[in-house]
Amino acid sequence: MPARWRAGLIWAALAVTLALPVAAAATSPYLAWRDPVYIAAGFAGIVAMALLPVQPLLMAGLLPGLTGPRARRAHARIGAALALCIALHVGGLWITSPPDVIDALLFVSPTPFSVWGVLAMWAVGAILALAALRRRLRPATWRRAHGVLAAILVGGTILHALLVEGAMEEVTKTALAVLILGSALVLLRDRVRHAR
Repeated sequence: MPARWRAGLIWAALAVTLALPVAAAATSPYLAWRDPVYIAAGFAGIVAMALLPVQPLLMAGLLPGLTGPRARRAHARIGAALALCIALHVGGLWITSPPDVIDALLFVSPTPFSVWGVLAMWAVGAILALAALRRRLRPATWRRAHGVLAAILVGGTILHALLVEGAMEEVTKTALAVLILGSALVLLRDRVRHAR
């Protein structure tokens, strides 16, 4: 198969895989009685989850046309978009129900999914702070800290999404969670091989 066709198939498969959970959520009956701000906040979270598996795929060099410096720039931009989506997710939920968000942030919410969502959110905030300080850190320190925070982000996001009973359709949500975990494990495998 020509390289151009292979690249096109990879990008098409990734686009469909990431778009399906968002499209399936748009048909959810849960949306019928929700207000627009709540729906927008929910979809910001869904889009953030859909962006997540792209990050390790970029750093593993598995996306055609995006390797080396181009992959790192795309990784930074998608990371910023992911952080913005999470801010919109939490901000929208704050507008619709401040007490629920306060309970979640204080880890006193009766809903178990809240803990994992808050941990993932703080991991993103810490990654942004780490990125701002990157030039002051030794490369090994940066990689280890980023890796630990990324693992918290991946685990927290997956558990948060799987425990929430909301607009996301179960099959596509689970498939996206598997893709996130799989892409993170592929990157981890590559890093371990490189370290050896």
